[in-house]
Amino acid sequence: MKIRRFPGSEPPYFHYGERSAVFFPGCREHTASKDMSEVRHMKDVQGCIFNIQFYSVHDGPGIRTVVFLKGCPLRCAWCSNPESQNVFPEPGYNESKCLHCHRCLAACPAGALSPAEDGSIIRDAHLCDPRKCSADGNFPCAKACPGKAMFSYGRFVRVEEVMQEVEKDGAIYSRSGGGITLSGGEALMQPEFSAALLATARSRGVHTAMETSACAPENVMREICSLLDYLIVDIKLADDAGHVAWTGVHNGRILANIAMARREFPSLPIKVRTPLIPGVNDTEENIVNTVRIIRDFHNVEYELLPYHALGEQKYTYLGREYGMGDVLADYDKVKALQHMVDEMLGQ
Repeated sequence: MKIRRFPGSEPPYFHYGERSAVFFPGCREHTASKDMSEVRHMKDVQGCIFNIQFYSVHDGPGIRTVVFLKGCPLRCAWCSNPESQNVFPEPGYNESKCLHCHRCLAACPAGALSPAEDGSIIRDAHLCDPRKCSADGNFPCAKACPGKAMFSYGRFVRVEEVMQEVEKDGAIYSRSGGGITLSGGEALMQPEFSAALLATARSRGVHTAMETSACAPENVMREICSLLDYLIVDIKLADDAGHVAWTGVHNGRILANIAMARREFPSLPIKVRTPLIPGVNDTEENIVNTVRIIRDFHNVEYELLPYHALGEQKYTYLGREYGMGDVLADYDKVKALQHMVDEMLGQ
């Protein structure tokens, strides 16, 4: 898609109870509008997701179903799920499927779409506001598109709808030790939905896990940790200035939440991960400093992940530019640094 501007840098929205407050970088505390424990077993609690992935073996123990939630307070330049960053549904456009019929032009209530010289579609982000166009993700342009070139990233679902999908693989979980994993985006940005979903899964005997940046108010992190059987958390950079430069947020709250999780939930297995981004955080200094942060924690693993650009195409669909260019992973460096980590931690 050709685009004039995309408001991707605006802060996402943090939903808690009946309020919606801007969740500013820095992960500040917010006052809950009601106790999250009230919704723990509410099957009708709604959340916004953008994918459910089955048969995953990299997102916790065993074979798992991963539920990807919309919304993230970070803006990592290498993000592989840019469609997850905003907490609301948003339209995508796959030009390769466009029939150049231009039915979407008439369907757009804001007049935000126009034809390019080659027949493809230009979306003017000054005029296109997904939240005003469609609150539920059923965008008029997508409905009018016969080739499915216009589509929606994100949909609202109830806890029970998700559990119906998750429980289809109950036999696989019992044999493999798997279960449900919440990912994103950042599941902590939808705490009521995440708490209700995890509590419902637990009540039905499903193992629970979460992949998180841990960038959230401490009370939210604590509540969600109380519903987990396994926690996967990222430390992207140990240095705060570098963390701000590459993700847009400070890492103080993140590190404090990890320490809190280890201190208050000593039996909860924790896996810390660092995605190694060439030229950003793939230095021995960064990894050694990260090991120093977690070295005294018990029941914690540390894993390094190689960089990949599998999400690059999604930026085109969203009308954004990918921030990492043609950077390539250095697998030899990943292997060497992981060996260093294993020796330092005795893994």
